[in-house]
Amino acid sequence: MDRKINHCVYNINYHIVFCPKYRHKVIKDDVAEAIKDVVQEICATYGYDLIQMEAMPDHLHIFLSAPPTVAPTEIVKRLKSITANRIFASFPALKKRYFWGSGFWSRGYYIGTAGNVSAETIRKYIEAQKSHAKEVKKDEPVETQYRS
Repeated sequence: MDRKINHCVYNINYHIVFCPKYRHKVIKDDVAEAIKDVVQEICATYGYDLIQMEAMPDHLHIFLSAPPTVAPTEIVKRLKSITANRIFASFPALKKRYFWGSGFWSRGYYIGTAGNVSAETIRKYIEAQKSHAKEVKKDEPVETQYRS
């Protein structure tokens, strides 16, 4: 689905995956529900469209759309920092037992983009544009190629 902001129509979807430190299997039951609630709140606050989310015991999948004015790393930073702060505030025993003095999430993450068309479709489209441009240049004088 295309979205709009000032002078821009976009369809930028991100698949984001990150894990708790040490890959502890702590994202379950009340913790999983709390994380989902916080992610939904973050998306609403920052203008991201949450498409889908799934909490696994040792990792979190988030599929969302964000405007092109927001860097993907900024999205991940917000998601990880706010969820970690809220989880530790709501479940202080979790920090004491599993994460003694460090953050909730591991430093790394996966992020991939997705849209309505595949990479192969885009490659073919660009290749067709190049072929079309060559045909125009062969048959027309240079002066007429750039006239409106």
